[in-house]
Amino acid sequence: MAGGQSLIPLMKFRLAAPKYLVDINGVSSLDYIRETGNFLAIGTLTRHHTIERSELIRQKLGLFAETASWIGDPQVRNNGTIGGSLVHSDPAGDWGSSIIATRALLKVKNKKKERTLDSDHFFSDTFTSEVAPDELLTEIRVPIPPDGGRSAGAYEKLERKAGDFATVGVAVQLTLSRDRRTFEQVGIGFASLGPTNLRGKKAEEALVGKSVSTSSIEDAGLAAIEDVNPSNDALRGSAEYKRAMARVFLKRALKRAVTSAGATGV
Repeated sequence: MAGGQSLIPLMKFRLAAPKYLVDINGVSSLDYIRETGNFLAIGTLTRHHTIERSELIRQKLGLFAETASWIGDPQVRNNGTIGGSLVHSDPAGDWGSSIIATRALLKVKNKKKERTLDSDHFFSDTFTSEVAPDELLTEIRVPIPPDGGRSAGAYEKLERKAGDFATVGVAVQLTLSRDRRTFEQVGIGFASLGPTNLRGKKAEEALVGKSVSTSSIEDAGLAAIEDVNPSNDALRGSAEYKRAMARVFLKRALKRAVTSAGATGV
């Protein structure tokens, strides 16, 4: 147990009944944010609130600060951890879409060895990650985007009320060419639009190497409809509605990100 924001409610509803419960909050060596070479390294016990307020995160990876601000309510952000959220592997999880968009690497280890998983292969199914029963997620390692003011990210979330799980979540991290006229790198991650968090592969392909324009962003929005696989939901809407919102919220995220990266006219 880390923050307990997912596990304790499951236990209260009798959906989980572990024989043993190990509280790892005392392992202070797993709570950190630091720059390591070309990466930002975030310990698995780092609280959402800490990420939201970190000056290093704000300077180097604004997408993560923004994502953290959308998670739950103040109690959840103060107690919940990034590692606990990721291993819980809720397809509506905000962090899942952002680690996919940034192509993060995730370190897991057991008593014998350590291995690294890439974000595209971390989630294996709904509420199921590739972390084995004898392993612990120890670190999230995120590539630092190119500097020079031409990299930016944005997180857009549709929710029924403040603090709710996402009906649609879209994370975007991009880098523009030096003249700000072309998409050089683009990462897109989705929440609540499939059995796991998903990469927007077709939407990314519609942008990389293309000119920064309203037209290219519109093309990416249309491509996103093919990337997602939502289900009908009595509480949050039909699959058709969610596909339409994926398109709308991706375009919003892209427009904000390219504006932050210094592009004009979109």
